[in-house]
Amino acid sequence: MLKLIKTIGNFLFKVKSRRVILILIDIACFTVVNAAYYLLAGQASFSTPVHNASFYLYNSLLLLGSILFFRYIFRIYNNIWRYPNTAAYAKLITADIIGSATAILISRFVILPFVRNFYLGIWHNITVASLTSLLTLFSRCIYRLLYKHLNLAEELAHSKKKTPIAIIGAGQLGAYLANELRNSPNSQYEPVCFLDIDKSKSNKQIAGLPVYSAKDTKKVVEKHKLSEVVVAIARISSEKTEELWNKYTNLGCKVKIYDSPFHEDDDNTQRKRVIRDFAIEDLLFRNPLDINKQAEFDYYKDKTILVTGGGGSIGSELCRQVAKCHPKKLIIFDIYENNAYDIQQELVRRYGVALDLDVEIGSVRDAERLECIFENYKPDIVFHAAAHKHVPLMEHSSSEAIKNNVMGTYNTANMAEKYGVQKFILISTDKAVNPTNIMGATKRLCEMIVQCRHDSETKFAAVRFGNVLGSNGSVIPLFKRQIAAGGPITITDKRIIRYFMTIPEASQLVMLAGAKAGKGELFVLDMGQPVRIFDLATNMIRLMGYTPGKDIEIKEIGLRPGEKLYEELLMKNETLVETDNKMIFIEKDTPYTRDEVDGKLKILLNAVNSCAHEINSDAVKIAIKETVPTFVEPEQINKDAHQSKEMKNTLNQQSSNSVQA
Repeated sequence: MLKLIKTIGNFLFKVKSRRVILILIDIACFTVVNAAYYLLAGQASFSTPVHNASFYLYNSLLLLGSILFFRYIFRIYNNIWRYPNTAAYAKLITADIIGSATAILISRFVILPFVRNFYLGIWHNITVASLTSLLTLFSRCIYRLLYKHLNLAEELAHSKKKTPIAIIGAGQLGAYLANELRNSPNSQYEPVCFLDIDKSKSNKQIAGLPVYSAKDTKKVVEKHKLSEVVVAIARISSEKTEELWNKYTNLGCKVKIYDSPFHEDDDNTQRKRVIRDFAIEDLLFRNPLDINKQAEFDYYKDKTILVTGGGGSIGSELCRQVAKCHPKKLIIFDIYENNAYDIQQELVRRYGVALDLDVEIGSVRDAERLECIFENYKPDIVFHAAAHKHVPLMEHSSSEAIKNNVMGTYNTANMAEKYGVQKFILISTDKAVNPTNIMGATKRLCEMIVQCRHDSETKFAAVRFGNVLGSNGSVIPLFKRQIAAGGPITITDKRIIRYFMTIPEASQLVMLAGAKAGKGELFVLDMGQPVRIFDLATNMIRLMGYTPGKDIEIKEIGLRPGEKLYEELLMKNETLVETDNKMIFIEKDTPYTRDEVDGKLKILLNAVNSCAHEINSDAVKIAIKETVPTFVEPEQINKDAHQSKEMKNTLNQQSSNSVQA
């Protein structure tokens, strides 16, 4: 007993003042209940332990100490009782039950002089503990009311600035959000109602707020003068997200979502939900790619990994993903030192000495520099992301595209074979499918270089995907700058469509290919429906709080050289092999032989050498047409674009969305 009292005493001296106050309140609650029991039991007709004052006092102190001890063990005083939940109440009651039971056992087996009063002590403990729990819970409710009263002035001051919102989704998540916003004086939002498609919830109340049918959305928006709504629906589908976005933005409301922030750094931690704006990634309106990250982690652990073009958009994200897998060593190889420096500093800040990281500056066009890198580091895996990718610029500087993309890949692949690399993964693009421009054609040639090496000890593979949101030189950063400047947003053609994916999706697909790749395989992704660039521009304007056509104009400037209205589907069904991931496939086309590829490279090099002193020459384009049989003039593709499956599907989807809105 003395040890128990000493433990409680030490505990009281260590806790903060708020906890001391709560403990004193709890002691007061116990004292009130215990005194009342003593007085009432003393008037009872049957014999009670109160007739023995010493036993009653001793038993009461034991019960109080036991209750406080188990409340401490259950961390009851760690709760912030201004925002309690069911679990907190349940823990308090559980602690009191265990505390009462412990006190009873101690009375029975330790307090021997009073064994005869044991059964009467049971009723004392049970009754007092139960009533104390109820009074404690009541005190917590009073505590909440007092807190709200004391902060009323602050709440009123904030309430004048609060934005009225409707919560979309009257489920558990929506109710939790409503309570959180209403109980927080610092919240900038004031929930006024719910909107839900569930008819059984209409005209009822949840969390003290009315629930309206989604059919009455327009009336509700006008009635409450809503300018913002928050989507609070757990596990919402991409289709439903798109439907809600279109519906409420067309009503002039800014749509936000109650979700975790995009791109959490640590996948192992619980993601906290916040009210956030739609991110660019949300505007894809499709479900994220599902990848088995554990398989990635296991494969790349304790391996030496080289990433060429490691400072670029895809390359740098690959470095981030590789770093999570605890490699033996990570080598970043890039010609542009500023980007390489940025990703180096980011990884050093995050991992410190736990990551063995080296950064080397050089070009994949320089075979001697590559040999130096491979000879010294002897990498196990190579991710080849170094490439020129800007379509109009490569159309103008076609010789540089061949030197960097084609010959750079050839040099790197040769070094990988020479120094016994286990796997070589090429980053390719959907523009390699029936290419209409120099950049796409060079990427198709890179695929040929990889696929022809199916007889090598090194496993070569390529990963082909669409446009990457937010990557350097892509349309998203351009649109952001144009909107920030007040417009207009420039698009080449209102009909143009593209496949999109996020940078993490692209890099994870590459990682998965590296883990699973065999020899000469070409991985492709089922990216769902392509996105119309005009729709993307419209949504970005709305996302940044402007009205398309009114605040920010969208202007057509005409197709650029080598550009086509649509990118074709990434794979043909007859050559498709499904992997264990339903969104990832392998295209099994017939590869060229090494001799055939070497012959194509000679033709290209001859063309490049012949126009070494010319700014732009048709010789390179002629050589491209000769070496890439699937090359097509953009005019030929664009002329019949309206008949393509891709364009028809996109137009049908657009019509469907218009009807829903």
